Amino acid sequence: MTRSTALLTDRYELTMLDAGLRDGTAHRRCVFEVFGRRLSGGRRFGVVAGTGRLLDAIRDFRFGDDELKYLRDNRIVDATTVEFLAGYRFTGSISGYREGETYFPGSPLLTIEGTFAEAVILETLALSVLNFDSAVATAAARMSIAAGERPLAEMGSRRAGEESAVAAARAAYIAGFSATSNLEAGRRWGVPTMGTAAHAWTLLHDTEEDAFRSQIAALGTDTTLLIDTYDIAEGVRTAVRVAGSELGGVRIDSGDLPIVAAEVRALLDELGANGTRITVTSDLDEYAIAALAASPVDSYGVGTSVVTGSGTPTAGLVFKLVARADADGSWVPVAKASAQKASHGGRKAAFRTLDAGTATSELIVVSDGFEHLSTAAEHPDARALQVPLVVDGEPDATALGAAGVAAARAHHARVREELPVRALALSRSDPALPTEYVEA
Repeated sequence: MTRSTALLTDRYELTMLDAGLRDGTAHRRCVFEVFGRRLSGGRRFGVVAGTGRLLDAIRDFRFGDDELKYLRDNRIVDATTVEFLAGYRFTGSISGYREGETYFPGSPLLTIEGTFAEAVILETLALSVLNFDSAVATAAARMSIAAGERPLAEMGSRRAGEESAVAAARAAYIAGFSATSNLEAGRRWGVPTMGTAAHAWTLLHDTEEDAFRSQIAALGTDTTLLIDTYDIAEGVRTAVRVAGSELGGVRIDSGDLPIVAAEVRALLDELGANGTRITVTSDLDEYAIAALAASPVDSYGVGTSVVTGSGTPTAGLVFKLVARADADGSWVPVAKASAQKASHGGRKAAFRTLDAGTATSELIVVSDGFEHLSTAAEHPDARALQVPLVVDGEPDATALGAAGVAAARAHHARVREELPVRALALSRSDPALPTEYVEA
């Protein structure tokens, strides 16, 4: 049975709905927008992730008997609102950036159109998904840039909540990781899985050699042996003695990695295991990966850092009303004017301007009304960034499931090639592209 997502929300969304149904404003047509005022952590670009998960969650946003009983018993809303929620279905439309797209301050990642009643109660759900997933994807993209052609595996499930771990594996894969240790991410989202043995496997056996022989017997010589439970050099010798020169790989999870990796490579070559790959783990982040660029390392495993956004656990996205119908049905742009939290009112079209294939700016065209939005034909030197995601309540099927994840991963790889060189640096700085607002 599908679990309802309707109470994964904040109470004030339902109290606003309750009051809006009383005064009639709940039925006004509205446009909400998800965007970030800035890039968290001084990053030079962000990566959109979580869109497919969000569309699933909106489809399951239904108030069943249990949810309605909770609202009634705790007097959160009145009987009229409970009746409205019993039949709630999002029937509006959502457009936005494709999953895997890069973004910048002000980028309208999602535009949600519907009545106030049906759109406002999606705020917390949308932000919960997009803020976490986009933070992980942005960190993962930076690690992927640092790793270059060397593959990355996500292995941070034990450092996150159980569902967050699945979402993090999905987001990391979209942004350039090649595999995850999380089996549910493999089952649910089609992310390739990997994994062999932990230190407990070696400690279980009477000797390291016994552990290695048993692993080889079960998984073959192409497996990866963990060589740092005791003495690393002796572990290398034992591994090659057991598996021969055809040993697939060794993993190092401790020590001064640049030095240890060089010593292990030299010893493997001396023993004739020239094709044996070296994987390093041990609390890696994008900076540690970059520091290993000149080391004889073949792949990386990243845990805590990627599932926590590498020190920036949220993308800092917000959900704001930007336009609404007036009492007579006329469209009115609206915006906050608060200090350091001001927003841009009006419905928007977004484009990425390009010069010889390299991105030069984020162009946001603000409509002076509602009927006409700027089109790609009006901006021949730019790429349109928004696509339909939900039309009349129906989600875009191509964005869902494992196929949606694969499409997002491919899209991210393409659009990352557009970024200027300055976007690829790891140091804190201003966004790599300026955001330009123009009136339609």
